[in-house]
Amino acid sequence: MKSTKQTIIRDLSWLAFNARVLQEAKDTSNHIHDRLRFLGIFSNNLDEFFRVRVAALNKMVLLGKAAKMHMEANPDKILRKIQQTVITQQAEFDHTYSEIITELERKNIFIKNEKQLSKKQKDFVSKIFEEKVRTQIIPLMIETIPHIPLLRDKSIYLACVLGNTKESMVQRYALIEIPTKVLPRFVILPSEEGHTDIVLLEDIIRFNLQSLFAPFGFDRFMGYIIKVTRDAELDIDNDVNTNIITELEKGLKNRKHGRATRFVYDRQIDPMLLNYLTRRLGLTKKDNLIPGGRIHNFKDFIDFPSAIFNDITPRPQPFVHPLLKQPCRIMDILEKRDVMLHLPYHSFDSIIDLLREAAIDPFVQSIRITCYRLAKNSKIVNALVNAVRNGKEVTVVLELRARFDEEANMRWKTQLEEEGVKVVLGIHDMKVHAKICVIKKREFNRTKQYGFVSTGNLNENTARYYGDHCLLTTNRTILGDINRVFDYLENPVKKVATLKACKTLPVSPLNMRTVMLNQINKEIRFAKKKKAASVTIKLNSLVDVALIDKLYVAAKAGVDIKMVIRGICCAYTEQKAFKEHIRAISILDEYLEHARVFVFNNGNHPQVFISSADWMVRNLDHRIETACPIYDKNIQQELIDILNIQLAENVKGRILDNEQNNNYVPREEHMPEVRSQEAIYNYLRNKSY
Repeated sequence: MKSTKQTIIRDLSWLAFNARVLQEAKDTSNHIHDRLRFLGIFSNNLDEFFRVRVAALNKMVLLGKAAKMHMEANPDKILRKIQQTVITQQAEFDHTYSEIITELERKNIFIKNEKQLSKKQKDFVSKIFEEKVRTQIIPLMIETIPHIPLLRDKSIYLACVLGNTKESMVQRYALIEIPTKVLPRFVILPSEEGHTDIVLLEDIIRFNLQSLFAPFGFDRFMGYIIKVTRDAELDIDNDVNTNIITELEKGLKNRKHGRATRFVYDRQIDPMLLNYLTRRLGLTKKDNLIPGGRIHNFKDFIDFPSAIFNDITPRPQPFVHPLLKQPCRIMDILEKRDVMLHLPYHSFDSIIDLLREAAIDPFVQSIRITCYRLAKNSKIVNALVNAVRNGKEVTVVLELRARFDEEANMRWKTQLEEEGVKVVLGIHDMKVHAKICVIKKREFNRTKQYGFVSTGNLNENTARYYGDHCLLTTNRTILGDINRVFDYLENPVKKVATLKACKTLPVSPLNMRTVMLNQINKEIRFAKKKKAASVTIKLNSLVDVALIDKLYVAAKAGVDIKMVIRGICCAYTEQKAFKEHIRAISILDEYLEHARVFVFNNGNHPQVFISSADWMVRNLDHRIETACPIYDKNIQQELIDILNIQLAENVKGRILDNEQNNNYVPREEHMPEVRSQEAIYNYLRNKSY
């Protein structure tokens, strides 16, 4: 749908979001370990951006005029702006890293390269190489290979120049993949008392290049880190009869051979080597050739060793919701009232406890649940498998196409089916992104149902740092609609009418956008009658043109619009036509703000929803998503209170303005300091039930 009004270009807004991540790395009030972690997050985000969005824009360029059907009507121009922005951000990144290194050295923590090692450390590095590294690497003499080997996405390579001082004209090139998947990137060295020295895995290899190549007549060795980012898009056939697993396996295979969307290299690289590599890889200046420092794949800095620091303040631990403290029967509690878990403040264990209870309860007959991204050693899966062993009928709707988790999810499919779980693979060309569950119980000739609707994944690992909401309920209308969604997912051809029969839950791709547009329209009508009218929105991303245009209409009518948007925000917040400017902020802090929440004033009788769906075309038109109305007045107020705390954020909040300047929310002298994540933790910790 084409916008009738101007919107911010999605990809440039995303780069502005990643600039906010870089701000956290620059923020000296953060612990230095956190600053390194934010550098890692920035790097990982940028990698995915190139794999997905830059790859998509490159395809649009190839489409030419046909690309005008997309919002990105001028993809070539956007790609040029992206490259300019990324180069600027890379320079800022390098400067920040240099500052952090200086700060580490003040703390007597040193990241040493292969030329800075003491005699003792050289011996240590040589021993580590011989015992652990040598057998994990096989140098590729790329000049003698007719077709240069495929450089793996997500890997880094040491590109080597090998020479002989006696024969100055003899020069050869080699590539070594750094084995970070099987060996730690950071190795703590033997150090002087009071000092901590660290060496990177690639520098251990650099130090030992002589050991690798001297037997072949070389005595001069130079190594430079390079990295290729590839197109990660899965090209799924439109043939509805094609097996989804075959498609995925084909897509994953193609991903490994995907076109390079970025080539990053050490700016000190030998020019002849750089020219040789770009020529052999078939790269041009248009392929985002990005110069950088010695180190690449900074995503590994997310796991920089924390044990070397003795001054890290431990993160507050999640606590069990007061109503769900064990030992208790959670299903008995839910028969009396709904419970909302606010993660990661509340413990995710309560969801596992509910599923474990369902697995054990002799009266429970069935469990139906969606799974999008599961933890590596999933306790959710463990509970479901044990439910099957206890004679329950368990159905898992497993989304194989969760980006970058596809291979793991295919393994889960095999394991679940081997245990007797019924695995449903969802809808062709339609990701199942809804986070829902229903438990059916038959007790004394009476059927009871329990379930939940969540804004986040059923993953106990990410639940420790993703901010989400999960409603546990026995509400019949909500659970009736959840059952209708499952009926549709299990038989989409025959049960489409069932999905249309949903009475309570807005569902994508059926009516989610329409329901939200209608809610905004109601507020517009209130405003035109000079009555209180407001919309409060929390999202990861706001991209959908129809909803943005409707927000513009609402602002013009005088509706008070407040937004908390973590990532992409394509809406302009200030226009001359607006009676009320849109107030939008982004919060970046310890936890990742992942929840989607909508509050419509509704004539001072608030209507509140939580949802799995961002306001993006992909979520509203090309995924199975659910939103859930909140009927319990106390839970409604909890969500409103939490949103108000976030809107008062003045420590980690940035203003989302038309220019995407990322200015921090100002704090007047008389105003108290509000760091919303700390305030929410205290609010929930002190709340009585």
